[in-house]
Amino acid sequence: MNTDYLSLSNAQLALAATLILINVGISVWLRLGLAQSLLVASARMLVQLILVGFILQSVFELKTPLPVVGIGLVMSALAGIAAVRRTGRRFVGVYRDSMITILGSAFVVTGAGVLGIVDVSPWYAPQYTIPLLGMVLGNILTGVSLALDRFMEGIARETDIIENDLALGATRWEAAHPLIRTSLRTGMIPTINAMMVMGVVSLPGMMTGQLLAGVAPADAARYQIVIMFMIAAATALGTLGVILLAFRRLFNDRHQLCAGLLHTSERGATKW
Repeated sequence: MNTDYLSLSNAQLALAATLILINVGISVWLRLGLAQSLLVASARMLVQLILVGFILQSVFELKTPLPVVGIGLVMSALAGIAAVRRTGRRFVGVYRDSMITILGSAFVVTGAGVLGIVDVSPWYAPQYTIPLLGMVLGNILTGVSLALDRFMEGIARETDIIENDLALGATRWEAAHPLIRTSLRTGMIPTINAMMVMGVVSLPGMMTGQLLAGVAPADAARYQIVIMFMIAAATALGTLGVILLAFRRLFNDRHQLCAGLLHTSERGATKW
């Protein structure tokens, strides 16, 4: 395969940016109220990706693990915060629970992939570790956010049913199990759906990037298979972990539901 790739100029980036005007035009035409959000999101994405490009270029030139680990910790913390900000309800400690589960599941699965599957040497090689961790984190974030939102909304909606079960002698696990099961399914369904159509309906990002860089299609497909199994495992661990932590906070040891700990995102949004 030809390893040459086409470098993009600033003029080409500017030309690509004009495509967002399609979204803005539709929003203005149909009065969706999204024009400002689209422009702000585009500007943020542009600045963030340019900064990340410069930072990663410097990190890739280093030969020590500390910067790689530091970037991984920052990425995990930001993913944990972003996952909670997408939910409609909160409880004190939800940010901490989200960051712990995302950090733990991402580092465990990425570590297994880097050390045990891809066999990267050294293990902290940033051109492998950071992209793999980033893809895993992005999918864990979505799964955790969906599962957590479904669990908290379910408790708020089904408080009377749950308390009735508890009053009739059900344990906290028995009362919450149907909701836990539904929440976990909600968090993992996007990953399952993506795996079902991958390669048939869409070419995933990692494989597309490698193809554009000149990697042989068969090798690009192998890498994509590895990352998808990593994503599936990490999403399952992350959603399970955050739901179990939320369960322990909202159901006490006396098998009582503490629904009063829940509040909407407008109130107490910064309570960790």
